[in-house]
Amino acid sequence: MSTVLTIQEANKTFFSSGKKNQALSNVTLEIAAGERVALIGASGSGKSTLIRAISGLEILDKNSGELCINGRQIQSHGQLSNKVRQIRNEIGIIFQQFNLVNQLDVMTNVLIGICPQKNIFEIICKKFTLEEKARALDALEKVGLVDFAYQRSSTLSGGQQQRVAIARALIKGAKILLADEPVASLDPESSRKVMETIVNLSQKLDLTFLTSLHQIPVARKYCDRTIALNKGTVVFDGATKALTSDILAELYGSNLEDLEMDEDFPSVKEASISEPKLTLVH
Repeated sequence: MSTVLTIQEANKTFFSSGKKNQALSNVTLEIAAGERVALIGASGSGKSTLIRAISGLEILDKNSGELCINGRQIQSHGQLSNKVRQIRNEIGIIFQQFNLVNQLDVMTNVLIGICPQKNIFEIICKKFTLEEKARALDALEKVGLVDFAYQRSSTLSGGQQQRVAIARALIKGAKILLADEPVASLDPESSRKVMETIVNLSQKLDLTFLTSLHQIPVARKYCDRTIALNKGTVVFDGATKALTSDILAELYGSNLEDLEMDEDFPSVKEASISEPKLTLVH
């Protein structure tokens, strides 16, 4: 499989009230085409910062290396590429809060996904071509919501709104889907529908999927690979089935019980000791 995402020595430092917070520390990763990867870690571990950096929404420190999408540099040594807008067309981003305009109908919300390719006048006046509208309807059909195309977005359930957000990410032809806690605000049934939609689309459209998650059972069910961050450092990178309760206890500490673990979650003794890519740093 070809590599679609390369991260070399990503560092990000924030300063607040005179205090230094190292959000990312020498993060180096490669993700191949078609992989479904969960990004886990306690709050403040750097998950959202990493996703924002990949999308070019967060600029890394100057002592960082390169961050490339399909071999094209999106940022390097603390500077965004001058082709960042073009490269972003290859990336679809899904957020926890959906980021829909409730007053607009579903199809217009999907069409907003191609707004970076249009000028402000066209956006305000809703100057979308028939071909663009057809693309929006096709994206809605892919997420099972084509019948809701002309319905106001505010009338949809949370799970339906998140699927609209997925359609918005797909309309520009993105081959990489980034999701920042996409099911954190959804009930279990809506979470299942949203994740199954993403998995089905990743298989049909050969999409690469990277998502930050708080719910470990969701990661285990829908992602083959898991990357864990602790204080901005990668402490685990391997097959999701190699995650054990002992590893998670070390990662989350006293917050482990908040993860709502499956009762059949494997112990360290039950885990394979020969899983590929497994790196646990103490």
